Amino acid sequence: MKTGLVLEGGALRGMFTCGILDVFMREGIELDGMIGVSAGAAFGCNYKSRQQGRALRYNTRYCNDWRYCSMRSLIKTGDLFGGEFCYHYLPANLDHFDMDVYDANPMPMWVVCMDVDTGEAVYHRCDTAGDECFEWIRASASMPMVSRVVSVGGHNMLDGGMVDSIPLVKMEQMGFERNVVILTQPRGFVKKPNKMMPLVRVVMRKYPRVIEAMKKRHIGYNETLEHLSRQEEAGKVFAIFPDEKLPIGHVEKDPEVLRKVYNIGVAKAEQLLPALREWMGRCTNQP
Repeated sequence: MKTGLVLEGGALRGMFTCGILDVFMREGIELDGMIGVSAGAAFGCNYKSRQQGRALRYNTRYCNDWRYCSMRSLIKTGDLFGGEFCYHYLPANLDHFDMDVYDANPMPMWVVCMDVDTGEAVYHRCDTAGDECFEWIRASASMPMVSRVVSVGGHNMLDGGMVDSIPLVKMEQMGFERNVVILTQPRGFVKKPNKMMPLVRVVMRKYPRVIEAMKKRHIGYNETLEHLSRQEEAGKVFAIFPDEKLPIGHVEKDPEVLRKVYNIGVAKAEQLLPALREWMGRCTNQP
């Protein structure tokens, strides 16, 4: 029986996820496959490359660098989170991404993107690290209205969270019968319709399928949460939520706030470790 890892996005709420994954690495918690969307993909790749602490390190070190995330970057490059800097220059020159370990790790990793021409989800398996892999991850995390469309693999794409924010069902369809799901909103959260839709319709007018996807996003999100709850009750999902709304927004310039949210994730993982090990043991022993 295969056990998967599902990582929700949420921009810098993903620091919570980083804390959890670092505890997983420290404690030797290994899963059979992983799927990440948006920040879940951008930060989750460090779990496959086994680089404990890397996500916290580069986020706190470069959060005030305009090339990393800023209005200046948006105006100058078209990306709020600098595409070239974050996904190519930084991992190659400033905080080394261990491509050899990533490639050697047999755990498959999928990323979720949204095809802007069809408005549908694209699921891509990233087996080999490198520029193309990083472009897929960049596409998965490229938020509409503050990012350029990313062209890779024959698709024009943006943030996969617009069409599959919590890709649990996809993981189940791929044969992962049991899944650890890390979310970045507290239990009981209900996504509301997007209040920015009038602006979305103007800014994204070239992409009517994207507009439609963003209009319906809350419906699919809430349906997935209902499915997750049923699977959790059936013992097929081990869900990890923050206890309350995380004290961080999509953009954060204070390293101490980033570290605080990361530490919330660390504490939550440490709290749940005994229950997680017990659950994983039951999964292993079941036919």
